[in-house]
Amino acid sequence: MRRDMIATILDTAARERLSRIALVSPARSQQIETVLLRMAQTGQLRGKVTESQLIGLLEQMEDAQSKTSTKKTTIVYQRRRDFDDDDDDF
Repeated sequence: MRRDMIATILDTAARERLSRIALVSPARSQQIETVLLRMAQTGQLRGKVTESQLIGLLEQMEDAQSKTSTKKTTIVYQRRRDFDDDDDDF
């Protein structure tokens, strides 16, 4: 039922983009679907959502998520020292 409602809300290009997002991040796809369904139920959507409108929605969600989350991603490099290191051969 959920997929049928999403199919009526999105045009084909937007549906393909959402399915590609689902391959990478299923939880994110569920979140996007929930937002789209809620917008459709409250009458905020007029006609089918195009791919460009979906991209705009994704950008808005990303901006809202980045404002609420102050967690900064860091990368730590841990280098192993081998016992057979060439620098020690004098």
